[in-house]
Amino acid sequence: MAVLNYQQMGSGPNLVLIHGLFGSLDNLNMVAKGLADTFKITNVDVRNHGGSFHENDMDYTLLAQDVVDTLTSLSISKTLILGHSMGGKIAMQIALNFPELVDRLAVADIAPVTYPAHHRHIIDGLSSLDLTKLENRKSADLALSAYVKESSTRQFLLRNLTMKAGRLTFKCNLGNIAQCYSQIMQGSPLDKQYSKATLFIKGGNSDYITAEHHDIIKQLFPNSSAKIIQNAGHWLHAEKTIAFNKIVRDFLIKS
Repeated sequence: MAVLNYQQMGSGPNLVLIHGLFGSLDNLNMVAKGLADTFKITNVDVRNHGGSFHENDMDYTLLAQDVVDTLTSLSISKTLILGHSMGGKIAMQIALNFPELVDRLAVADIAPVTYPAHHRHIIDGLSSLDLTKLENRKSADLALSAYVKESSTRQFLLRNLTMKAGRLTFKCNLGNIAQCYSQIMQGSPLDKQYSKATLFIKGGNSDYITAEHHDIIKQLFPNSSAKIIQNAGHWLHAEKTIAFNKIVRDFLIKS
């Protein structure tokens, strides 16, 4: 049984939070803290991320099983789930494979489709960093700027750096993520359905969910609805935390 690194807080119905690619459970802390008065939060690090174990396979069936094994170890047999980006794909796979486990599903800014390889510059940039020569995040940020122009994206990515024995190192397993990248971009198989209530939350400025995705979303999640947070991009939970948490809370507490 594979048990992920996790943190728990709050009390009430169980709610699992699953972060996105190159993230960690810290990325959803603003959501966890905002909802802990209503839910018992279990916030996890996906394999090859944060403090979780490293394996050179990131098929979504395995990523879903990691979360289910972790919940089993915690004696959680019913839960609500919220996933962002890659974490949303994991959440969808859990709901499709284990519908009896998931009472309601919330998916933040991702669709169950195969995406083009749009993170290659990020992987190349992070792989290019010579951590034996970089002294701090500031120097790493300067080096990464040749590959990633957006400062906010670089700051997000460089949260993966930590200091050990006086030198910088990655918390995530960059090599495994790079080798498994084609798996991470894959969509959901079309052989199952999750018929319980599902909410897709889209950033108004993001193109991760489009009108072209409507049919496949309805095929896999026939009882799904959508909300759009205006003036927010892909990191909508960080950009519009109050609005995001209200949408999630209102959806999850419905009878």
